[in-house]
Amino acid sequence: MGAYAVRRFLLIIPTVFIITVLLFLIIRLIPGDVVQMIAAQRTWATEMGTTEAVSLDEIRAAFGLDKPWYVQYGNWISGFFRGDFGTSVWTGRKLVDELKVRAPVTVELSIISLILGLLMSVPLGIYSAIRQDTVLDYTGRTVSILLLAIPSFWIATVVVVYPVVYWGKSIIPIEYIPFSQNPLGNLWQFFLISVIMAATTAGGTVRITRTMMLEVMRQDYIRTAWSKGLAEKLVVFRHAVKNTMIPVVTIIGGMIPGLFGGAVIMETIFNLPGLGRYFLDSTVNRDYLIVSGWNLIMSTFVLIFIVLTDLAYAYVDPRIRYK
Repeated sequence: MGAYAVRRFLLIIPTVFIITVLLFLIIRLIPGDVVQMIAAQRTWATEMGTTEAVSLDEIRAAFGLDKPWYVQYGNWISGFFRGDFGTSVWTGRKLVDELKVRAPVTVELSIISLILGLLMSVPLGIYSAIRQDTVLDYTGRTVSILLLAIPSFWIATVVVVYPVVYWGKSIIPIEYIPFSQNPLGNLWQFFLISVIMAATTAGGTVRITRTMMLEVMRQDYIRTAWSKGLAEKLVVFRHAVKNTMIPVVTIIGGMIPGLFGGAVIMETIFNLPGLGRYFLDSTVNRDYLIVSGWNLIMSTFVLIFIVLTDLAYAYVDPRIRYK
């Protein structure tokens, strides 16, 4: 188990290297040139009399964009070993400084969404399976299909717009409430937003949990447990649920990166100063180093979590052994 884990984590290194090269090149293929965007802003500022005119070559030289791509890549990747993930060409702020300010917002939103999604989906999926073809089962399946069919951004838009139109005020505060200033207000704001984020992920988890639970409940060892006269709680929770959790663990492993991606939409709609919104703004502004640095951090995080998910299988199912 230990040797397997070490090998898997070592394989992350060449994978991350390939990702860094691809990210570094792909971001530069996006239509538009950040140098021309900066020059246009400088031209406007010059006309207003606030700055001096600067040529395109001077701007490229100032940000190191006049060097060959492999030299730029070497300078960029070497900065990671010094703890420098990149500096914005627009604000001059380092990505590390932005992470310190914005990461708590995105992490809090993602963790609450994950917890709520699991609390809504796993119990409902298990109960639908053990009470198959009952009213509650049909209700749970219908709700899960609706959650899968309705996009989270549509629900968020409705939640923002309709209360303002009909009641003159929004249910969810549109301004970010820092935890240090108002803990209860912060938790209430993030709870409401997280319910919307968790709703769409919960739909798929309910269906997978129910399907796997039905399959496990038809196994011979479950029939043997019933024939021995064991109580329903023992049969379900001690024998069935643990084996049902293997595909659910896989889903959870994919949910966490997905929640960070979904945070881009939610942070934009609800005006939260998180990493998702910052990444979107950086992409629109062609902030090459910031976009590349953030993608590299997220890619590394996803790869590590994939390995941890694989290792979690052995804990969920003792029959699984890694060599």
